[in-house]
Amino acid sequence: MGSLIYSMIVSLDGYVADDEGEFASWAQPDEQVLAAINDEMTSATTYLLGRRMYEMMAVWETDPEVIEQSPQSTQFAQIWQRADKVVYSRTLESVHTSRTQLRSHFDPEEVAQIKADATGDVTIDGPTLAAEAIRHGLVDRIDMLLCPVAVGGGLRFLPDHRLDLALRHEQKFDNGMIELRYDVLSA
Repeated sequence: MGSLIYSMIVSLDGYVADDEGEFASWAQPDEQVLAAINDEMTSATTYLLGRRMYEMMAVWETDPEVIEQSPQSTQFAQIWQRADKVVYSRTLESVHTSRTQLRSHFDPEEVAQIKADATGDVTIDGPTLAAEAIRHGLVDRIDMLLCPVAVGGGLRFLPDHRLDLALRHEQKFDNGMIELRYDVLSA
């Protein structure tokens, strides 16, 4: 059985994108941060993704320029490509990456079964999809890479839902980012 991990890059004030949906200018991991992400993601065997996250992450299989940016990028692409992926979308009609299934809606019972059947960890990517899993008590761990920037508003990392957490790990990087890992005690 795997753990369900919600992990994203987040502004210091708790947003994954600003009011215009922009994040690329402040949420780019450097090689040191990407190496830490790679170390953590080697245990992931399944990714649960919303449509927007899937469209953004698909480049790790479809865009050679992104894949070959650096040795750490290539390693992340290999990790992502070998994992199973489940995309939740009411608007996508098909997916264009390997090992990928499409679902029209989030089914908490199916996600619980995915966790139970997993031979490694399961990640859930995207705040809207993760909010559903959090509300159903399915998320076991929350990881955030805090960026040294406050964006003032936008798409929130966490939903309006009480979570009791225990800090499991913290790491500071040379670029000012801080990795925080929390076990979810109760949701």
